[in-house]
Amino acid sequence: MAFAPSPIPSRTQYVLEAIKHGILTGGLSPGQPLVETELAARFGVSKTPVREALKTLAGTGLVVMSQFKGVTVRTVDAAMAHEVYDVRLLLEPEALRRSLTRRASLEPAREALVKADEAADRAERSLANREFHRALYLPCGNPLLARMLDEVRDQAALVSTVAWAAVPSWEQEAGEHREILRLALAGDAEGAARALHDHIASFVRRAFPEGDHA
Repeated sequence: MAFAPSPIPSRTQYVLEAIKHGILTGGLSPGQPLVETELAARFGVSKTPVREALKTLAGTGLVVMSQFKGVTVRTVDAAMAHEVYDVRLLLEPEALRRSLTRRASLEPAREALVKADEAADRAERSLANREFHRALYLPCGNPLLARMLDEVRDQAALVSTVAWAAVPSWEQEAGEHREILRLALAGDAEGAARALHDHIASFVRRAFPEGDHA
């Protein structure tokens, strides 16, 4: 018998989204401690929803829980960035190829690009970019493949946030997104998959050169 997952209580969801937004805008820096009592006071809630939100964020890889250091925002280094982007390079182009082979609708991807262009800040742009990539791989026809890519979305967004803080390259990435969508709309599955692979590879190579990867 299958059991549906329990919905996250609204207060926990509110705290979770607020902390995530802080991390993805750079308001909460990598390595910064996240103290339950301070966060509870900041958001006007008890420690319980804060604790549950932090557990969820630890599961997505945005924060790290340590017996000695407590909870901290995950630190991004070259090794972490290459691990996350290696998974994307292995899986995402193939997922896009399958989505196009199945003639999936590309309207959600087009709408995500419009949102990215109209974004008011880095967090909105990051979220819109994530929507774009997800719209390309979600209809691949393999739910497990889509879930595997979902699992690294937050970590990839954190890598982007740190990289953009050093080198604001989102205009270049926006152009690459438009080219991927152009090829996809033209029905060129192989060309779109290659462009996506090059887009992911060039970003991590530019932001975290192999020489920095110990």
